[in-house]
This record gives sequence, C-alpha cells and structure tokens, in this order.
Amino acid sequence: MCGILAILLQQGHAASDLHEGLGLLQHRGQNAAGIVTCGPKGRFYQCKANGMVRDVFEPRNLANLHGSMGVGHVRYPTAGSFAHAEAQPFYVNSPYGIVFSHNGNTVNQDELLRLLDEDAHRHVNTDSDSELLLNLFAFHLQSTGKLRINEEDIFAAVRGMMSTVVGAYACVAMIAGFGIVAFRDPNGIRPVGMSTRRSENPVEGGHGLDVCFASESVVGDALNYENFEDIRPGEAIIVTRTAITRRLIVPDAPFRPDIFEYVYFARPDSVIDGVSVYHSRLAMGDMLAEDVRKQLLDKGERIDVVIPVPDTSRVAALQLAQNLGIPYREGFVKNRYIGRTFIMPGQSVRRKNVRRKLNAMALEFAGKNVLLVDDSIVRGTTSREIIQMARDVGSSKVFMASCAPPIRHSNVYGIDMPSRSELVAHGRTVEEVAKAIDADAVVYQTLPGLIESVQQLNREIPAFDCSIFDNVYVTGGVDEAYLAGLEKARSDNEQSKKVSSTVVAQPTEPQTVMSCSGPMNGAEDIGLYNVWSR
Repeated sequence: MCGILAILLQQGHAASDLHEGLGLLQHRGQNAAGIVTCGPKGRFYQCKANGMVRDVFEPRNLANLHGSMGVGHVRYPTAGSFAHAEAQPFYVNSPYGIVFSHNGNTVNQDELLRLLDEDAHRHVNTDSDSELLLNLFAFHLQSTGKLRINEEDIFAAVRGMMSTVVGAYACVAMIAGFGIVAFRDPNGIRPVGMSTRRSENPVEGGHGLDVCFASESVVGDALNYENFEDIRPGEAIIVTRTAITRRLIVPDAPFRPDIFEYVYFARPDSVIDGVSVYHSRLAMGDMLAEDVRKQLLDKGERIDVVIPVPDTSRVAALQLAQNLGIPYREGFVKNRYIGRTFIMPGQSVRRKNVRRKLNAMALEFAGKNVLLVDDSIVRGTTSREIIQMARDVGSSKVFMASCAPPIRHSNVYGIDMPSRSELVAHGRTVEEVAKAIDADAVVYQTLPGLIESVQQLNREIPAFDCSIFDNVYVTGGVDEAYLAGLEKARSDNEQSKKVSSTVVAQPTEPQTVMSCSGPMNGAEDIGLYNVWSR
C-alpha cells in the first residue's frame, strides 16, 4: 500500500503543499518518500530516499524543489524489494520526460516484462511494477512519434496501457512542461481523487484553479482544496494550467473498490468513493455488536469492559460498547512515535515493536473479563502480544473481536499479504485462531455484515474487492501458480534484505540518495538505481 499525490498550481512553489500532503498520507507507507517537481524550462528536481517524510525532507531540500507542479509518493513495498532504488516517484527521460507514482499491484508482471523487452525495447532496472507501468505508459506515448503531444495523445497512451495491464493501480504522472495526468484501474480497486481551489495567482488565459490529486480526500481538506471527487474506475484526467480534461477510458468493467481501505488503511477523516471512512467504522461497530451478543453474551459470558486496540478500531469499539451497554475504556497507552506495526517490514520487527508501541494500564484490566476490539487479525503476532499484555496485568478473561472477517487468502492488489502461511486464519477454524493467539474466544465480523457496513453509505457501489476474505479476484489472472510464485518472491525478498543490509552499510560515496541541487536527468537516476539494485 502506498500514498500518491500530485499538485499543479497556477503559479508558486508546489513543494510545500506536496511535503505537507505526504505527511498526511504517511499512514499509507513508511518505507520511503519522494517528491519530484517541474521547474522552469521543464527541468525536474527530485528529493527521495528510504525513510519517513520527516526524515527525508529538510527545509533546504524543499527550497531547492523548484516549480509550480510536482508529484509525491510514500512507499510501502509489496511487489518490489526494499532497495533505495525503488523509492518513488520514478522517472524516464524518453519520451518528453515523465515522472510517475503508483499505488497498487499488477498480476501479469511477466507478460509486461516480455512486452517491454521484445516490443518496446525499454530497460527496466528494478523489481517494482511501478517502473513497468511507467515504461508502458512511455512506450505508448512514444508511439505517437510527435514532437509535441496533446491530450488526445495522452488518453490514447493510457488506453494502450490499460489494455495490457491486469491488476490494481491508481497513478499520477507528470509530463515535463505539459501538466499532470491521473488515472485509476478499470475496477477502481485502489483509490485516488481530485480536488481544486481558486488560485490566488492565476495565469492569464488559465482556468484559475490549483489542482490536487491524492489517495485520500483528507489531503485536500487540510490544504484548503475543495470539491473532492473520486476518479472513476477506468477514468483518466489531464490537468494543465489552461484546461482540465477527463475521459472514461474503460467504461464497462465491474467496480470493485478494496473494502480493506475502510477497515484499516484509510484515515477516518477521509471519504473514499462517496463513503465516509468514519461512518463506515461506526457501522462496523453496530454490526459487530450483534455478533458479540449472539456468540458471547447470549451464551452466558460476562464482559466487564470494552477496550480498543488503538488507533484504527476506536470508532468501532466505542459504537459496539454503546450498543451493548458495556463500559468503554482506553486500556492501552500508545507511543505515537512508533510506526504502524502491520505495515512494518519484517515479522521480527513487528513483534518487537508491539510492546514498544503499547503499554497496558493495569487498573483497566485487573480482575476483569475484557473484550479487545481490533480492526482485523492478520498474522496474529500483534494480537497474541496484546492479549498476553492484558493477561500480564491481571485480566480474568480476554476475548478478541475483529471488525473484519477471517483473512485467509493472499492479497495481490497492493497489500503485503502474499504468503498464506503467514495468515493466522488460513487453514484454521475460529476456535483454532483463538487458541493460536491465546484468546478465550474470538468473534469475527461476518463478510455480509462488513459489506453492508460500507455499502449502506453508498448504494451505487455494487460490490467490493473482498479477495482476502473470499478468494475471489475480480481482475482474473490469479491462480495457484501465480500465488505460489508470489510467495516465493516474497521469501526471496526477505533473504535479499538480510544480505543487502550488510551491503548498504558500506561507506561508499553514492549512498547519499537525496538529490535536490539540480535538475534530474537520466545519468543521475541510473547511477542511483545501480547503487541500490539487488
């Protein structure tokens, strides 16, 4: 899962808005961050590296990111490795100079690699499918053979790319001296939307609007943009200083946004596809309360207190407690300077950070039957540690309630769940999951209940991508052979990280991967990639 961002101002310095916007999307990726801006004469300026937004960007870096339009990205690796070379945005100098950021995951990478090698004759230098998409877009754009392109040429290039790619993708691209392009996969699995604000410095003959594309609406809200609207599935939007042009490229594919955005990934103050994430989580609490009543209370179990696992589950837990008439308490104090454990790379890192991240207050647990409410139970590592923490401070019984159904299948659309063996619910009954995480009982939200929690807020969404729950992959192209290959690739990445961790520690001069002093060019970028590629 990643966060993407693109801003085009009528006039001014786009880097400050891009920097602030990436901070608002930090929850979507904590491995790397990057910004590329386009300044006078179509020159690109970049700053990107592994690390959090606060670590990658300094005031002097931002001051050197010249230009009134730019693209940003926060990265959480899935298909690629954790190498510095795969920090986005990506860049190619031909044709025209293109910068590209992507959220999602493709499922036909081998086919795309063959196409780029045999037909396009384009070099791909990383394991990231984002670079594949960039080169495919560039290949189709280059086929125009024109010195100067227009909107119709760009729409044709997006159409050519969409006709080839299978998977989930929300993308923003910047073409040197031209403008911003944003588009979304035909099934709308990954989110991206557009908001605008009246410019204080409009250019003569322009539309007078500053434009922001972002993974979540909260970015536009915080930066004083208005009129947020989601890009439709299969739609592309092109923004220059004089025009905003949109085109539905693939009109007939089934709309299937990822329901896990509402469960976990998105901020509660965002609206995605017309659905308030906050209200959807309130509804999840309502639905889950009925499951807890039937499976625990009606069977004679006593619950003294409802305690959320911070932060994502707070809204649902409070609603559940109110419905059941059970006291709600904040039993865990969170260290806010530790990142989200689910998206931290590496199982050992996640396990080690659970107790660094949370501290249990004994007075809320001692001698009580406690119902812990979490957004989901994925690998079970965090749940097991949290339940043990509750027992260590004196809980009599510890029940666990999950706002999501059992996660038993791989996610291939941009969430790091490729190995089914890592999922605690895979091949286990609910009772076996409870034993595995040392809970007295586990209550899962039903899949129909989860779907209704979100769908009731926008009946125009016909269905959702629920593949991690039901093993149904709307794009096709996902079979046992593909899943086995994905699991092997992830295992290889884990081994590679162990080996490369010793390599990147060597004090070689090119390890300074942030470059903001001048325009980005092919030589600079290739040199950076060569340092960090596996």
